Amino acid sequence: MGVVMSTNLKPPFNEETARAKVKAAQDAWNTRNPELVAKAYTVDSQWRNRTEFFKGRNAIIEFLKRKWAKELDYKLMKELWCYTDNRISVRFEYEWQDADTGQWMRTHGNEHWEFDENGLMSRRDMSANDYSIKESERCYR
Repeated sequence: MGVVMSTNLKPPFNEETARAKVKAAQDAWNTRNPELVAKAYTVDSQWRNRTEFFKGRNAIIEFLKRKWAKELDYKLMKELWCYTDNRISVRFEYEWQDADTGQWMRTHGNEHWEFDENGLMSRRDMSANDYSIKESERCYR
């Protein structure tokens, strides 16, 4: 079963297409495949991820490689929060095991997305907080 690429979901969004776009993003990120994930973004996509600011698919790929080398057993849930013509906001949770310490973590946050006319994300703005959990407290497997 492959991940459905979401570029056929183009603005303007309605509730159905916004939910489908969020589900496609969740599924792609759960592959932990940086090259696959990066295909959903414009070549010059602008990102803010916590305190990191960068631009472009190559930077996205390098960021995701670093992320998933540290965040082992990453499992993500995204939920549609709101949408407009070419923007979507989501809340998310994900769990992961720290590669350095073995500690299980849960991350909560939100993202604001902006899309070009072809359905590629041109801007991603992410805020999140992490906290320690016990392995027995995991919700996503």
